[in-house]
Amino acid sequence: MAQVHPSAVIEKDVQLADDVIIGPNCVIKKGVRIDSGTKVEANAVIGEKVRIGKNNHFFFNCVIGGVPQILNLEADTQIGGLEIGNDNNIREQVTIHPSSYPGEVTKVGNGNLLMIGVHIGHDCILEDEIVMSNFTQVSGHCKIETGAWLSGVVLLHQFVTVGRWSYAAGLAGINKDIPPFLIASGHYPSRIRGVNKRGLRRAGFSEEQQSSVIEAYKKLYRRKGALLKNANALIQEDGLDENAKTMVDAIIKSNKHRFGRYLETFRH
Repeated sequence: MAQVHPSAVIEKDVQLADDVIIGPNCVIKKGVRIDSGTKVEANAVIGEKVRIGKNNHFFFNCVIGGVPQILNLEADTQIGGLEIGNDNNIREQVTIHPSSYPGEVTKVGNGNLLMIGVHIGHDCILEDEIVMSNFTQVSGHCKIETGAWLSGVVLLHQFVTVGRWSYAAGLAGINKDIPPFLIASGHYPSRIRGVNKRGLRRAGFSEEQQSSVIEAYKKLYRRKGALLKNANALIQEDGLDENAKTMVDAIIKSNKHRFGRYLETFRH
């Protein structure tokens, strides 16, 4: 049977695995499901119909699945849900909002670390092994791909995609897509500064794979001419490996929108 502190408030239709731990003064709203091995520390709130996987740790005062911050949202407005995978560490005062659309979900994958004060807006998708440092703020409809690392107080505009195993330096204000494997810094606009070599090592890339990414970066960002032109030229080269193709694909997609945010092309 789940270990629930006497001061916690558990609403109806909540499903808790037998080894779940719910700390003092927590509120678990109706329809929540929490799988085995998950711990919820004191004063945390889990909103309605949130689905949480195995071995997650929610620290003090986080609010998971609260109503999205949308103007003119009525009390009876139907919204979507929030799904969280396994092995995530959600630190103090983190907020994650559900989808703003009925039948849709905000998604958080597996093995992520969200540090103190991180905010994840409605309709975002977080993949796996992501690190977000203190007070990083992610607007709605963003996608953060596997292995991305966002340093302290990074700000993301709506509909931005952050590519896998990329890195955003502290205080970066990101308003356009960041291709995979690269480093971005600066504020509105942020700029690509180089290859995230530490990220490539975290990803387990071989020396050959790392060299291919570095060479692709040089051809994309160190050659004269427009970035899109360089990307279209690079994709024509023989022997281009999968990771270089991923970089080029991200650049071409982001250029489909005038502000460099590919997901904007799907805006409702």
